[in-house]
Amino acid sequence: MRILIIEDDIQLCQTLAYRLKKEGIHADHCHDGAEGLMAARENAHDLILLDRMLPSLSGTEVLSLLRKEGNSTPVILVTALGEVKERVQGLDCGADDYLVKPIAFEELMARIRSIGRRPRKMDSGMELHYLDLSFDIRSKVLSCGENTCRLSRTEGDLMEVFLKNPGQVLARKNIVTKVWGIDTEIEDGNLDNFIHFLRRRLKSVGSSLSIRTIRGVGYSLEE
Repeated sequence: MRILIIEDDIQLCQTLAYRLKKEGIHADHCHDGAEGLMAARENAHDLILLDRMLPSLSGTEVLSLLRKEGNSTPVILVTALGEVKERVQGLDCGADDYLVKPIAFEELMARIRSIGRRPRKMDSGMELHYLDLSFDIRSKVLSCGENTCRLSRTEGDLMEVFLKNPGQVLARKNIVTKVWGIDTEIEDGNLDNFIHFLRRRLKSVGSSLSIRTIRGVGYSLEE
């Protein structure tokens, strides 16, 4: 699971990110409403922890804009504002849950697990299909006709990005953000290596699809 923390308290962000990492959860963090909105628009996260009182844009403004744009990423508001009317306002803006500071980490994890058990609206099913190719998101199995192969977690995440955007030219930066996260520093050749692995996978199952390099821009999955 990958979580985006939008919180102006840098120490709290770092503490949460550290504790979430120990639970096997990758966390990116932003400290400004406008920055957080841009990060959330990347659709690279499974859940957003959002403070209400932020510089530039408030948490409720960020949340309202995301929901108006059709972004359905689950959001937990984590804030010091705990009056009933403030909770109601936050939930009415589109929050999935509401926690009042100071928070107990064990309760936060319980809320995260609860949201993680809910079916995601964006997934009409656990399989993606494009032309002769099928990919099971959960098992990471790639299929073309009778031929199948199992992908690694990173290969699967990368394949999912391409199959959700078939025929589109995807910028390198956008791909890296969706697969590895916003703040992750990876070597430039790391993406190229995984593209090479995916090309071999596509060839091994006999698909007519291939990943084309768009020089100076990124990659595209095409026939």
